[in-house]
Amino acid sequence: MKHIAPITIRRAHPEEPGVLQVAALDSARVPRSPLLVAEVEGEIRAVLSLDDGSAVADPFHESLDLVHLLRARAAASERTPRRSWLPLPLRKPRSAY
Repeated sequence: MKHIAPITIRRAHPEEPGVLQVAALDSARVPRSPLLVAEVEGEIRAVLSLDDGSAVADPFHESLDLVHLLRARAAASERTPRRSWLPLPLRKPRSAY
């Protein structure tokens, strides 16, 4: 039976050690931020630029599916309107008169 490890998808900073390591392993530059990463067992295995869609991945692990997963997550985020954490401005109640 094959072990299935949990996958974490999160935003990342371009200078995080794991991001830099994956780019170096892939012989590529770190993609332009903002970044989305896929972690497996605490290790970053794939990185996707939310700006231009470029990706880098760890060539020593099966990572193509992780890149597809990141692209799907990015596409879903684009379709979902973002809500600001700031409160809405207070409005005066309309008068009935």
